[in-house]
Amino acid sequence: MTDTQIPVESLPAESSAQAAAVPQERRVVTAIPGPKSQELHARRTAVVSSGVSSVLPVYIERANGAILVDVDGNRFLDFGAGIGVTTAGHTPANVVEAITGQARDVLHTLFTITPYEEYVRVAELLAEHTPGDFPKKTVLVNSGAEAVENGVKIARKHTGRRAVAVLDHAYHGRTNLTMAMNYKAMPYATGFGPLAGDVYHAPSSYPFRDGLSGEEAAKRTIGYLEKVVGATDLACLVVEPIQGEGGFMVYADGFLPALQEWCTANGVVMIADEIQSGMARTGRYYAAEHFGWVPDLVLTAKGIAAGMPLAAVTGRAEIMDASQPGGLGGTFGGNPVACAAAVAVFEAIEQEDLLAEGRRIEATLTAGLERLREKYDVIGDIRGRGAMIAIELVKPGTAETTKEPNPEAVSALVAHAAQQGVLFLSAGTWGNVLRFLPSLRMTDELIADALGVLDDAFATLA
Repeated sequence: MTDTQIPVESLPAESSAQAAAVPQERRVVTAIPGPKSQELHARRTAVVSSGVSSVLPVYIERANGAILVDVDGNRFLDFGAGIGVTTAGHTPANVVEAITGQARDVLHTLFTITPYEEYVRVAELLAEHTPGDFPKKTVLVNSGAEAVENGVKIARKHTGRRAVAVLDHAYHGRTNLTMAMNYKAMPYATGFGPLAGDVYHAPSSYPFRDGLSGEEAAKRTIGYLEKVVGATDLACLVVEPIQGEGGFMVYADGFLPALQEWCTANGVVMIADEIQSGMARTGRYYAAEHFGWVPDLVLTAKGIAAGMPLAAVTGRAEIMDASQPGGLGGTFGGNPVACAAAVAVFEAIEQEDLLAEGRRIEATLTAGLERLREKYDVIGDIRGRGAMIAIELVKPGTAETTKEPNPEAVSALVAHAAQQGVLFLSAGTWGNVLRFLPSLRMTDELIADALGVLDDAFATLA
């Protein structure tokens, strides 16, 4: 394979050598994990909480494009992208340049004391690119869970109502409120209660398992909201347009617009949690666009700043302005360096047509996975959009009948691939979903290489 590298011409001199030194190909030179990673892991277990676990205990020294390099010199194809953070690739040249330039000028002032242009520019770009042609405003925060918390409190302030609704199989974070909003208790909430109240879990759309049309699934969801919650008490409905941790669930056509229509008619704020699916991940700026959904509020994080901590709540100006002055904000929210990185990410998406790259990855990856499904009957479903694709695995022979979840197969595939230098992630309510979440720098050649490793891994299943 010919090595390909991310252009580094515009990188500062001190960064150019590092970025250029990462060929875009897989290479395994030690056991996984290698001796240096094992040594670091021993140090880690002495000082880092066991509650902070890792999928693969290899310690990363460098990263560029679609490749991670560990301290032992192994190069991994990264199909996790920091769970959707490095959508624009690892150490993209223009982002690194923006970060270093901003760091020389201003590291921190706190926007709510003495503001700066970078925060304003990010808000302008979000107003331009989030769904909907109406006046929008933004508040910047630090993390996805913080964006969810702020979206909920803004909706409560705007409506004067208390209740929050989410969908089955959802994941929204690890804070007190977001733990209550998650579908799975383990490992996110077990033993951490009491959790926030007034959170309701409505039935979702799961085409592979429920067989319902979008209209039928929406009718079921709305029936629950009306009977169990009561529309007059419901402040907001928070929905991932493609569920992340839930297994990259793609709802039946018409499901999301029908829910939005009901929310609008009943004065309920409908919030799109685009924390994993937004920022060009699915071949559109926001996944809601695939489904004809124009939400009231949009939550952005992960890919917005290529690894710098930044998140946002963006939405209808009249909703966003419901808060009293001083009611929103935080010490580090909208840090100028993180904002500079976000502006550079938006520029990269436009200048390098990364939306088209997302569509390319979807076409290449799904075609390859379809070929694998013809060989292995444990692949029950292939779903997703753009660079957000998943396969749901079932017990052999059950794809057309019980669709019995097969988490053991997913664990075996992830472990086998890791030993060959490919990083995959699991997902799904039953742990039986293998998700592909590469950066938009992942080439067709690298995808073919990873699918070859996956083919070999399937062949080893009992």
